[in-house]
Amino acid sequence: MNNSSLTPLDVKLGKDNLWTKDFLIICMANFFVALTFYLLMTTLALYAVEQFNTSQSKAGFASSIFVIGALFSRLLTGKYIEVIGRKRLLYSSLFLFFIATLLYFPVNNLGLLLVVRFLHGTAFGIAGTALSTAVMDLIPDERKGEGTGYFSLSVTAATALGPFLGLLITRHADFEMLFVVCAFFSALNTIVILFANIPEAYITEEQIQEMKKGFKIYDFFEERAVPVSIMMVLLGIAYSGVVTFFNTYAIELELKDAASFFFVVYALVLFVSRPLTGRLLDLRGDNIVIYPALITFSLSLLLLSQARIGSILLMAGALLALGFGTMMSCAQAIVVKESPKHRVGLATSTFFICMDGGTGIGPFLTGMLVPFVGFRGMYLTLAAVVLLSIILYYFVHGKNVALRRQYSRALNKT
Repeated sequence: MNNSSLTPLDVKLGKDNLWTKDFLIICMANFFVALTFYLLMTTLALYAVEQFNTSQSKAGFASSIFVIGALFSRLLTGKYIEVIGRKRLLYSSLFLFFIATLLYFPVNNLGLLLVVRFLHGTAFGIAGTALSTAVMDLIPDERKGEGTGYFSLSVTAATALGPFLGLLITRHADFEMLFVVCAFFSALNTIVILFANIPEAYITEEQIQEMKKGFKIYDFFEERAVPVSIMMVLLGIAYSGVVTFFNTYAIELELKDAASFFFVVYALVLFVSRPLTGRLLDLRGDNIVIYPALITFSLSLLLLSQARIGSILLMAGALLALGFGTMMSCAQAIVVKESPKHRVGLATSTFFICMDGGTGIGPFLTGMLVPFVGFRGMYLTLAAVVLLSIILYYFVHGKNVALRRQYSRALNKT
């Protein structure tokens, strides 16, 4: 690696400046990647059922194998991103992401669909890790929570537009048109990213050699990022139950019109709340944000399980934004703050490996649950799982944060 490559100081206009050209372009690139993900994640289960007459569980697997591919690639990307170079890895992964969207057109059986989804997920994992790692170098340390919140809004916009477009296209056109739209967005993304300066890590030759050697667990995970990241496995499972089966659930409830605005409400609430919660994290600490977010996430799933009218469905979408949406950005900021500078890429990878792991196995597990308890029972079960995760958070991170704040107050008094 060339240590004379761009550093954070090269791309920032000032110490506290967040809104640089490169930050905005990376946010835009992240938006297009996430938009393609949500377009397909919310429609592929239905596609598998209609095209190949498969079960809900196998249809869920057609969605989740994408995330399994992402998990596999993130595992390797976290270790080698600084060795290969962020720019090289990002450009090649976005090109592979585009090629994968073209491979959906010749698919004519479920087995081939699974292969394409895995390949597409692999490219998604590499690109997502590279984008997140690069943007963390562009965000000033003192604005890490706020900056991560704004960066995550690129995913928020995709969360709203992706499912909405997916539902619109599948209702008024065919699945081939869906793949055309995804290919267009992917092609556009490969062009947009060329206009950004991708900051490379400023690390020593000794640190590079350390990253190259060995295949110990430590080489693939950042240990300081593991405690909070472990939580994202459970939260990813819960969220996948919403993303994968929401459209089918809404059809069962005969609430398709309200359902088309579910993710729009989710995104609008996130656009308002995420910068505020990120700033609150920076100013007041982790616990004051995380505990309410977990309670709100659980409440959103509870409302989903009991929804019978459109307004309750949309209220659940708003609470989902305040719950899972807040957790996603703030937890990522926490793992980056907890980790050494030269292992930010590995910390980012660790975070997304855990979240992707939960999101990947989630549709398969929840799909197995549906035949026994129905969609309502599934969402009620997930609400209980999220509520119990508060205990897990306390032991893996929350307790330590409280002790640090107490120690800091004691020092200030003396």
